[in-house]
Formats: sequence, C-alpha cells, structure tokens
Amino acid sequence: MSTVLGLGVTAASAHVGISSPDAAPGGFGEVTLRVPNESQTASTISLRVQIPTETPLASVRTKPVPGWTATLTRSPIDPPVDVHGTKVSEAVTEIVWTAEPGAGIGPGQYQTFSINGGPLPDVDTITFPTLQTYDDGEESAWIEPTLDGQPDPENPAPVLTLVDSAADGDEADGAATEAAGGDSADESDGSGLAVTALVVGGAGLLAGSAALVMALSARRRHTTT
Repeated sequence: MSTVLGLGVTAASAHVGISSPDAAPGGFGEVTLRVPNESQTASTISLRVQIPTETPLASVRTKPVPGWTATLTRSPIDPPVDVHGTKVSEAVTEIVWTAEPGAGIGPGQYQTFSINGGPLPDVDTITFPTLQTYDDGEESAWIEPTLDGQPDPENPAPVLTLVDSAADGDEADGAATEAAGGDSADESDGSGLAVTALVVGGAGLLAGSAALVMALSARRRHTTT
C-alpha cells in the first residue's frame, strides 16, 4: 500500500510548480510543470496531472521527455463548455507521465514536463491537481487549494496564472480553428486509465477522486513507509 511522502520539506521550497510564458485566454500556450524530487532515497517514477472539466482543454500535446512516456485521457464534458465561441464537449482530463526503468527523477534532482494546450478558457487561473509517485510506493498528493486570505497549504495544487490577452485577439481566432481539427498525441482510449476527478474543497477548484483523498488523509496522519 502506498503512503504519502512526508519529509519535512516546506511546500514553498519543494512543491510542484507550474508556469507559462504565453498562456492567454482564447489562445494556445506552452505550460510547464517543474517537479522536484523530495525523497532522500527514492526516485519519482510517475506524475499524474488532472485538468478540471470546469476549465477544459480541447487540444493537448505533450513535449517528449527522454525516458518517459506520456498517456492522455479524454473524457466527455457534459454539459459542453463554451470556450471563446467553441463548444467543447470532449477534452483531455488527465495526463500521466511514466518513467522507464532507471529514468526516474532521483534524490536531489528535478524534471520539467511541458504541454501545448488550448484554447484556454477565459479565466485568470487554472488549477492542475497532481499526484507524484515514488519507486518505493510513497506518494505526494499536490491537491490542496490555495485560498485568498488563508495560510498557504502544505501540499498546494499547481495553479497556472494566465497572461494578459489584450494583444492576443488574432491568436484567439486561430486557436478555435486549431481546436476543431487537432487531436492530442498519445491519447489513451480511456479504458483502465480514466479516473474520477479529485475531491478537494474550496472555491470549486477540484473535482472528486477517492484515491487522492485517501492519499491526502494518509498525509495528514503523517504516515510514511
């Protein structure tokens, strides 16, 4: 049975981060997750990232990472969501990166995982709940919402801040066209890999996943192997 990693490393210094230089509402952008390895003895071998259906991405492509395989899961969006004039009825809801033997993120190391996705919804931020798995069976569940006026959570879910789109009107028109015709590379058929959405309270940011809720409960009991 896996347990949640608790090594006394502060969230501010070691949490999974996310950023983008060009992700703007209505357009397509490169989004990069920065994944530090917190364990002193184990390697990170899997990264599972959820894309909430409230902020769907109709088209997602992954950037190759040597020694890692990316699998994308698409799910129906019901009811469909209007994203800059495009009705999104199906979207990528999960990305799983899996390391080949010997290719994990070792102690003292970090790795970046990038996607190109869109069209991006007309919101200020998008939250990406993430589960980081180690080769000794331990897990870090980065799923807690960051709320205004509240202390920073210990295991915050990565939150992407979208850039100002005032100068990107022309790109938005092209983004809708690309979404209608572009398929995601390395998509799964959903069987065996689709999971229910994560359950985390707070501003309706996260949808429910029993597996990650159990992991979060284990972390709160400070259980380690």
